[in-house]
Amino acid sequence: MAGKILIVDDQFGIRILLNEVMVREGYETYQAANGVQALEIVHQHDPDLVLLDMKIPGMDGIEILKRVKKIKPEIRVIIMTAYGELDMIQEAKELGAITHFAKPFDIDDIRKAVRDYLPIQSN
Repeated sequence: MAGKILIVDDQFGIRILLNEVMVREGYETYQAANGVQALEIVHQHDPDLVLLDMKIPGMDGIEILKRVKKIKPEIRVIIMTAYGELDMIQEAKELGAITHFAKPFDIDDIRKAVRDYLPIQSN
């Protein structure tokens, strides 16, 4: 059974890239361009892992992370940031993010992290 991954990023190209890679890996994927969409998907589809951009207009990554963890405390969250803001990364980890990647990221590093935190179980 494949795990479910929610990709949250306001940049369409990054969402498409991550989606293609994760689908090829065998995961079921969902995409959100903002916090409202992300929370709706968490409620409706119960993903196992979230790839979450920190800089999103409107509801930022920290707020999305707090709300997602309130809905599903055991959800795994990997954060992505182009800004390398250490205080934001530290706060995200204190709120339960398992790891982070700086943009531009190496797609193979993200693929490996997802595999490590969300192994694909064979039937």
